[in-house]
Amino acid sequence: MLQLERRGRLALLRFDRGDGRNALSIAAMQALRAAFDELAQEPPVALVLTGAESVFSVGFDLKDPAVSNLAQAAIPERMQGPLAGAAMCKAFAALECYTIVAVEGYCLGGGLALAAAGDLLIAGEGARLGLPEVDRGMNLSWTALPRLIARAGPAAGKRLAILGEVMPAHEARTFGVVDETVPSGTALQRALALGELAAAKPPLAVRMIKRGANAYQEGLIQMASALDAEQFALMTMTEDFAESLAAFKARRPPKFEGR
Repeated sequence: MLQLERRGRLALLRFDRGDGRNALSIAAMQALRAAFDELAQEPPVALVLTGAESVFSVGFDLKDPAVSNLAQAAIPERMQGPLAGAAMCKAFAALECYTIVAVEGYCLGGGLALAAAGDLLIAGEGARLGLPEVDRGMNLSWTALPRLIARAGPAAGKRLAILGEVMPAHEARTFGVVDETVPSGTALQRALALGELAAAKPPLAVRMIKRGANAYQEGLIQMASALDAEQFALMTMTEDFAESLAAFKARRPPKFEGR
């Protein structure tokens, strides 16, 4: 599922479940967090994170058995998913190395939350990015909303989160969600080239620049995301959330009633 390759002062981390979806189960999120923690112990100067060749990630794994049991779970268990996702994104964002994310195909929900926690987001022209959580009766957690607002501004952040649009890469770039678009199939190649460029810089200078830049926005991000898990737990108690899961399994449009 995870493959870490060190190339001198540049590292490449691939996340590929081999199923064409690359969904983020709780186990996958915990594995990614462990990989980020490992990298933090002996950090490279630059890190490239990528998914499968045809998909970065479709987001939170709604087929994960842990999710199916949410309706009967107590509050602490309901918070397990968003807490694991938030910890994963926080560990990625906290890395002192320069992080570049290479995206091909779908980058949705939790996948976009993870990608937005990197320093630079490179997307192939065929990539599609969006936040479908609202159509699943869920709030946006994992620090995704404040990070996207920091990237793209309040209007674009709210548009993505509330309308649930899936945007082509070039459109996402106009909003500032994506930093650079390249021909499909070349996102990893471009990310590695930029990673090599960063890896050749003075390591301490790279670290200090990133630390200073992050200091300007992290306070707001952490404050805004403080209630993520609690809100998610509350949302899983609604009839709309139960309806969204039933509709997802039945492959039909959900009928939300606001209850």
